[in-house]
Amino acid sequence: MANKGKVKVGIIGSQFEADIHAASFKIMPEEAEVVAVASPTPGHPEELARRYGIPRVFHDYRQMLKEKDIEMVTIAAPNYLHAQMTIDIANAGKHVVCEKPLCMTLEEADEMVETCQKQGVLFMYAEELFFTPKYVRAKQLADEGAFGKVYLVKQSEKHFGPHAEWFWDVERSGGGVFMDMGCHGIAFCYWFYNRSPIKSVYCQMGTYVHGDITRGEDNTLCILEFENGGVALIEDSWARHGGMDDRIEVFGSGGLTYANLHMGNALITYSQHGYGYVVEKAPTSTGWTFTTYEELWNYGFPQEMAHFARCVRGKEEPQATGEDGRVVQEVLYAGYESARTGKKVELPFRPKGVKKPIDLWFGEH
Repeated sequence: MANKGKVKVGIIGSQFEADIHAASFKIMPEEAEVVAVASPTPGHPEELARRYGIPRVFHDYRQMLKEKDIEMVTIAAPNYLHAQMTIDIANAGKHVVCEKPLCMTLEEADEMVETCQKQGVLFMYAEELFFTPKYVRAKQLADEGAFGKVYLVKQSEKHFGPHAEWFWDVERSGGGVFMDMGCHGIAFCYWFYNRSPIKSVYCQMGTYVHGDITRGEDNTLCILEFENGGVALIEDSWARHGGMDDRIEVFGSGGLTYANLHMGNALITYSQHGYGYVVEKAPTSTGWTFTTYEELWNYGFPQEMAHFARCVRGKEEPQATGEDGRVVQEVLYAGYESARTGKKVELPFRPKGVKKPIDLWFGEH
């Protein structure tokens, strides 16, 4: 396997997230190039390959893993497939980039981490909020002491529901919006507090809007307490109309900052006729809208993927790892348990026999 030049990348998946991966490598092409895509759905990987000039297409990712020149594989597949894919990639001697959330169970998370360590490959966790320019700047300010001692970090992400139908199926996703987007806020606040251990988790959740199509929760509130004395408030929703809303607030003894991911990076637009693309998950382009530009860059996806490629070349140390994903997985468990009992859950929390995190909310484990 090469140890210089552009990192050769394979992508597993062919829909929304896989498209983001492929586009991100195109935006920052200096470090890596996508040479293969694998997806079982007829026509889908072919279309992604055509769109981004990817030379090789597979319908079984295990066949793609036999390609000797591929050095790093990104996983953009449903959550219930992440663990086996990670293990197979590692056993093929290739570096792993796994989309969030890491997997379905803590046992899977442990096996994923251990297999990558045993095989001597990097296990990188695709949490783009670690690379979002506005949020990175907020953390730099905090680390410089701009806010004094930070005591509260708030992160929220809300829209009206995911693109792919598998997200609504808890057997494949493992949970609703807390699993899908709460994992972002958990990871972000853990990172913002410089990975201070999380002491306790309290969650409230419900299915308020989409009960006709999912058993999963579509709106959640989560409070984390950290050993350093800090608190996090994480809000997530699949029940918010009007497209994507993503923001953070940071409060300290000597200052604060607000960062809205889209406002300030948007044109304030009015259109009677409508137009092509507004922002992720926006339902309409008529009337008043906030029109995004350079959306993937503002999210941090290209910076994230370029960083992972530099890690493969030994130029940088991974900023987001499988171990981070494993921490998030335990908090997801605790959050669902808290929502069921109405009580704060202390960490560590490792119940046995859990098949998917949301079962702890259902009381079915």
